[in-house]
Amino acid sequence: MHYDLKITGGTIVNGTGKPGYAGDVAVTDGRIAAVGHAPGEARATIDAAGRVVCPGFIDIHTHYDAQIVWDPLLSISPWHGVTTAIMGNCGFSIAPTSTDKRDLMLRTLERVEGMSLEALRTGVRADWPIESFPAYLDAIAKRGILINVGAYIGHTPVRITVMGEDAVKRHATRDEIKAMAKIVREANEAGAVGFTTSMTKTQFAYDGHPIPSRLSDWTEVETLVAAAAAGGGRALQNSPGSLEAVEVFSLLAGKYDLAYTWTAILAGLDGPGSHRRFLDEAHKRVERGLRVYPQTSPQPQQFEFTFDAPIVFDRNDLFAATRKADHAGRLAIYRDGEFRRRFKELVFDGFDILLNGWTERAVITHAPTDPSLDERTLGEVAAERGVDPVDLALDLSLASDLNARFRLDVVNFDRAEVGEILNDPVGVVAFSDAGAHASQLCNVNYTTHIMQHWVRETGVLKLEQAVWMLTARPAEVVGLTDRGTLATGMAADIVVFDPKTIGASKLRRVNDLPAGAPRVVVDAFGIDAVIVNGRIVRRNGQAVVQAGDKLPGKLLRGAKAV
Repeated sequence: MHYDLKITGGTIVNGTGKPGYAGDVAVTDGRIAAVGHAPGEARATIDAAGRVVCPGFIDIHTHYDAQIVWDPLLSISPWHGVTTAIMGNCGFSIAPTSTDKRDLMLRTLERVEGMSLEALRTGVRADWPIESFPAYLDAIAKRGILINVGAYIGHTPVRITVMGEDAVKRHATRDEIKAMAKIVREANEAGAVGFTTSMTKTQFAYDGHPIPSRLSDWTEVETLVAAAAAGGGRALQNSPGSLEAVEVFSLLAGKYDLAYTWTAILAGLDGPGSHRRFLDEAHKRVERGLRVYPQTSPQPQQFEFTFDAPIVFDRNDLFAATRKADHAGRLAIYRDGEFRRRFKELVFDGFDILLNGWTERAVITHAPTDPSLDERTLGEVAAERGVDPVDLALDLSLASDLNARFRLDVVNFDRAEVGEILNDPVGVVAFSDAGAHASQLCNVNYTTHIMQHWVRETGVLKLEQAVWMLTARPAEVVGLTDRGTLATGMAADIVVFDPKTIGASKLRRVNDLPAGAPRVVVDAFGIDAVIVNGRIVRRNGQAVVQAGDKLPGKLLRGAKAV
């Protein structure tokens, strides 16, 4: 038999969680033709001796909705072995957005997803159809993409399109809910994965307004969930904001036969040991027969921020004025003695668990007025100078016109607790946020981090377990039936990596977004090949396919690619 591609001599870890075994994998016409024993020749061969051969990684929590317009390569996810990405999470996307509401939507993304408004206005071209969700999907499919992409329809753009500026101010009327439901159903009929929303109180739109979905009531939410199901949607995702909301969404998912995945169970989210309570709640729902999948992450939620956009403090009311102020207004706030006094009280007052002790965890990543401070901890420098760390952070910021940058592990930094969460089978590893917060964080390397830290360095996870967590498990959550495992007839999305060296670099900043806007990226190493639908797209850490080439990725409509 003759194949298009054969991967020989590797250890096959097929994504099911079963032990790996030696063998070959053959590919023909973008599908897996043989696994284990593959006699015959191939037009191309990859020698995988000493390597692991596994399904391509599936990232079900991305925000590539805007980036996909200007970057069909969806960098940097493929660098880290991701062959399928699901976007539109947490109720955020750019479609559908009517032309007259376009800037409102972009300004909302600027704030809630920490994106440059100039980059968004430049990158989301005026000729790119975002007025309807079906047209948006059609444009993606026609232009082409490097990896496979599925898309939820998000609550926020639907609300903005129907309600305009009122979307961030009030409940919807019966007629407005009816109009939204029509949009949601049509989107799912066109191939949306399902419906997403967010109730979390820490997310804000433009001018300090709450994000639109926070203004919805349960009647609106259920109507839109029902519309997604009626249109053929398979999954419901949200940031619930409370366990009470988790219960409501779990019941809605059960009522309308949808999988429900929420963001997220993280170590320390509600204090030390709080993850156990959230895991127990998830298990109770699974035991009731509900398809419930709490998301989690294998690494700290690490933000790099400036006090011009202090997103890590958004959850605290003290910073409400900074959300509404312009640049000059924020400068004035940070000079104010009363603001500083109250800010210092947050450090160890027990009120805001995520902020307790933040000055000890914070790292100065860029001090324009004193580069010798770069990559030193805020607490260390403050002690050395005999000043309060809050004063130091604000003074460095004011001296640099708010250009000083800081990095903070906000949550999920207790490794023992993270290990407990990862070893609980109720969850799903996700939450990369790829495409959002580009200048503030980069969690796209969660795939390589699992293999490096949790498998090789600590042994907390077995290799086969980690591969299942990155492949078959997320495929199950969003209803992908032809990806996530290596088996004859499945789509040939494959990663070949060296288990002894796979990992990720330190963060680095580049200015490659539209209008020269910055973002944080992480390089991968130890990955020999990334294959999408049978075509090698990366080899030994280098791109094989470029943006101008015919791209092998597929738009995922329904349970399969088209």
